[in-house]
Amino acid sequence: MKEILVVILGGGAGTRLFPLTRMRSKPAVPLAGRYRLIDVTTSNCINSGLNRVMILTQYNSASLNNHISQTYRFSIFSKGFVEILAAAQTPTSQHWYQGTADAVRQVLPHLDGYGFTHLLVLSGDHLYRMDYRPLIDFHCQQNATITLGATPVGAVDAERFGIMQVAANGRIERLVEKPSGEELVDLSADVGTVTGAVSDRRYLASMGVYLFERNALFELLLDNPDQVDFAREIIPPAVERGNVFAYRFDGYWADLGTIRSYYQGSMDFMRLAPELGVYDADNPIYTHARMLPPSKLHECHVVDSILAEGCILEGSRIERSVIGIRSIIGPGTVIQDSIVSGADFYEASAQPEAGRPRIGIGKDCRLERTIVDKNARIGDEVIIRDHHDAADADGANHYVRDGIVVIPKDAVVRSGTVI
Repeated sequence: MKEILVVILGGGAGTRLFPLTRMRSKPAVPLAGRYRLIDVTTSNCINSGLNRVMILTQYNSASLNNHISQTYRFSIFSKGFVEILAAAQTPTSQHWYQGTADAVRQVLPHLDGYGFTHLLVLSGDHLYRMDYRPLIDFHCQQNATITLGATPVGAVDAERFGIMQVAANGRIERLVEKPSGEELVDLSADVGTVTGAVSDRRYLASMGVYLFERNALFELLLDNPDQVDFAREIIPPAVERGNVFAYRFDGYWADLGTIRSYYQGSMDFMRLAPELGVYDADNPIYTHARMLPPSKLHECHVVDSILAEGCILEGSRIERSVIGIRSIIGPGTVIQDSIVSGADFYEASAQPEAGRPRIGIGKDCRLERTIVDKNARIGDEVIIRDHHDAADADGANHYVRDGIVVIPKDAVVRSGTVI
């Protein structure tokens, strides 16, 4: 694995994940109460023996940079690293990253000094647990120039991804980005049996996992300077020339690029823990070690939920919800089918001089299908109802996206508010 260098793409503005990306990049969005999205991909690399990792950042990257610097520190006796590589103007490029391929092209001079034979390019906002070593072995056995991770998806999801047709030996014969209509029907295939899959999953989608042979990567990027995106511009012509293969992955995989998919992925994280391998001691999901006290519950009722460390719950009822670090929830409050991201710090008391409740959720509140971002202040007797059929809307202290109410980071919701 010494010859493999990893690049994790930090993503663009993340507009479809707004307001969770209002103050941070997509990979820095909280996940499952105690992680960040970037932790999943980075942990996959470390658990696969890949410990030379570059994370390319550009948009709203301060919190991501801080998280990476605090979390991923290798021994001084190790040659491993997880390094932030921020977008920068250079003598050869005066532009910010224009796309996935352009981002890698701009950092090639920096990467070239690491003596790699293959570059593994990954996305920082996908939820899946994967050992990349079998993919690398498959790539070498096929003597491929490019290998793509591929996973079966249904027709509803297929229009959002690159869909491929694959020969029996794994060589990609056709790749179409975001197909629809008859074009999508033509790409339907017998993808075989998938554990836990429904019969509709008959399309092979690109996972955003790309393994490039070094010389092929340089040729593709430097010979096509106007092509800025791997999925749309770089890889399809390479498929037509042959020697591009697909490595099939049948485990859980989700692109958390929208509020709906983020919400569903968080719920799946809670429900599908064995499939995601969260409790696999040999393959942990690494994150910032906060040294928090254990959570404290007093006369609470908790059903089918995740409760992170450092929480204080008093007389609350929690159902099918994720409760994040340092969450403080008052008596009589009911939280259902929701995500509470918690807080970055403890606050001793309310701040009456500002007329604001303390960080956390007050007493006698009711939250349904709600995402509460970090450090939000929700007063007493606040009601946030299920907006399943509501159109997207922006409020003074909340947003409705895909029928889900989102309370943004640092928001203040006064006592008695009804949303």
